[in-house]
Amino acid sequence: MANLLDEQSGPINNEGQDINVINKKIKMEIGTGSKVFEIVLWCLLIIPGVIFLIKKISARNYFNKLEQSIQGAASEIDNVIEQRVVILQNTSSLLKKSINLDKEVMLKVSQYRSGQNPDADIERNEINQILDKAYSKINISVENYPDLKSQNTVRDAMQKNDYLQREITAARSNYNDFVTTWNRQIQIWPTNKIVASKMELTTRIPFIASQETKIESKKDFFAN
Repeated sequence: MANLLDEQSGPINNEGQDINVINKKIKMEIGTGSKVFEIVLWCLLIIPGVIFLIKKISARNYFNKLEQSIQGAASEIDNVIEQRVVILQNTSSLLKKSINLDKEVMLKVSQYRSGQNPDADIERNEINQILDKAYSKINISVENYPDLKSQNTVRDAMQKNDYLQREITAARSNYNDFVTTWNRQIQIWPTNKIVASKMELTTRIPFIASQETKIESKKDFFAN
């Protein structure tokens, strides 16, 4: 039997393809077959029913522990974002005569610092995208006003932001690893998916690169 996918003969897309993370949570649900499966285990096979109950308890504990790991990884991202927010506010005050940051941007930043984030997964992505957009404007402002480059405070702030962006990349990879494990494990039938359904669990959204970052990645950095 031939391979279903052949990387040598294609089909291929020479133009390449841009991909995006789907910003949607999927609730775990089970059908009638899963419910019948549990009933049969208890009604006809008591011992397997008890074993399955133990496995469900184990799965529930596993999800609880994994969720704590995800929260810990998310906290790492939050800490770095918090530092970026502080740098952004300090830098924007230095550049206020040369740059006009959107009020909406600064409002979002202020809300984040005050802890007003009703949906942490979505808010975390949104705030980082806003910071990328704001720093993009700062970069443009610095380029347009050469005298700003000579200010040590501005230069130091920009360097700190570059460092924190790398820190976010590392923290994001760690967070996304846990999210990938979560999204995969809650869909394993029968035990995990049945438990996930009863716990009303959903898939989680990975930390997403901002549009500003994607645009930057497509630039020709070696152009004159």
